[in-house]
Amino acid sequence: MIVFHGSYTKIKEIDLSMSVPRKDFGKGFYVTKFRPQAETWAKRIGAENNCEGAVTEFIFYENAFIDGTYRVLRFDRYDENWLDFVTLNRRKDSPIPAHDYDIVEGPVADDRISENITRYIKGKISKEKFLSMLSREEPTHQICFCTANSLLMLELKDNSNDIDYEVSEIAGKIMEQLIFDFNFDEEKSADLFFSSATVAKLSDTETELYKKDWTKIYELLKQELK
Repeated sequence: MIVFHGSYTKIKEIDLSMSVPRKDFGKGFYVTKFRPQAETWAKRIGAENNCEGAVTEFIFYENAFIDGTYRVLRFDRYDENWLDFVTLNRRKDSPIPAHDYDIVEGPVADDRISENITRYIKGKISKEKFLSMLSREEPTHQICFCTANSLLMLELKDNSNDIDYEVSEIAGKIMEQLIFDFNFDEEKSADLFFSSATVAKLSDTETELYKKDWTKIYELLKQELK
């Protein structure tokens, strides 16, 4: 998956010590799969630093979600569990770090939501009221890499001809198609793809399978899954 980070400058090397605590998912390095969202972040942070801001692209190896090496927490929507976790990380009396996950994925608490979280923490609105307001929110996305070990699954995208980039692009398209064609959830789609013989061939430079159109590779995968 290609993901994006918006900041005041291009990122050449990730330094977790520069991360700010008490964010939605705690202290860590944040990216999103939505480029416009990263561009908004870049513009805002750039303005704070008297510059235009910049978006850096990374390749995220999604097998991190399923291979069992990392402690992962994922939220697919705004709900009570998401609210409780964000509240835990944002409370001033919470320890730092407030959790021991390596990677956390889920929706974003934007400015208006953040304001209401503060009101909720102070007891000015109920949890039920807060959750009812969240049901009207537009889709957002963020992944927080909370530990140095988790950063091994994130690679700076610096060469569009690199095989890892090609495989990542193909993987994203195929997993989306699996979800559409077979009504799989994201986790099952990723599990099927990354455990297949097709992905092994795809990653082998000698086969040059990665140079083919992704639809042909998808047909090979479907044949394998029969």
